[in-house]
Amino acid sequence: MTASTLETVKTEAELRRELAAVYRLLAHFKMTDLIFTHVSVRIPGPEHHFLINPYGLLFEEITASNLVKIGLDGELVEPSEYRVNPAGFVIHGAIHEAREDAHCVLHTHTKAGCAVAAQEAGLLPLNQISMEFYNRVAYHDYEGIALNTAERERLVADLGTHPALILRNHGMLTVGTTPSEAFLRMFYLEKACDIQIAAQAGGELRVPSHEIAEYTAKQFAGEVTDDFTDDHAYDMAWAALLRLLDRTQPDYKD
Repeated sequence: MTASTLETVKTEAELRRELAAVYRLLAHFKMTDLIFTHVSVRIPGPEHHFLINPYGLLFEEITASNLVKIGLDGELVEPSEYRVNPAGFVIHGAIHEAREDAHCVLHTHTKAGCAVAAQEAGLLPLNQISMEFYNRVAYHDYEGIALNTAERERLVADLGTHPALILRNHGMLTVGTTPSEAFLRMFYLEKACDIQIAAQAGGELRVPSHEIAEYTAKQFAGEVTDDFTDDHAYDMAWAALLRLLDRTQPDYKD
């Protein structure tokens, strides 16, 4: 989906609900770090405003209405009783400004993700799930807590056009044209890391060939023609996740 198409079909209210759903799902699947880490989404319009979590709230407390709206300078553009984590601005603002397609940016500090981020080889193509990211995940070396704006240029350069970034010795990051796309990418990136840590504990690893891993990555990306296709799988998965939230915590839409 292109940026212009997204702007015609997503209102701020819709994006607020979708982003709030992502926060609740991260909490549900235990992919949070208390009040830390962030998910942001760009709001349609020329101002480059975006929504991000209010600093101090657990992800399970976030609703559509308490998301904070800020500009690329990290300053509030609407009154709020909450402030924003500065590290959220440094990382997310840089990517939103540099990547026109990165409408949503999602960052985590999970156990499995941080473990793989600490490994020299990074993410290995050990399983079908991890092969989605084969040659499609970037790496950024650790420079300390992301509070220095000078790091932004290097981070953006390392990310390039990739859909995912491993922040070495730090955590994981995905981007998407929508919050749902960024979340589903992170869900499977996290699962790939979890599988890798488990496989490494189980003995000698069997790694598929470069050709098979690359072919599988192209299948995930819809870049090859197979006998069968499933173009709407992620849409159905997202719809199922929203039904889960509607049953268990419908107040995310408030």
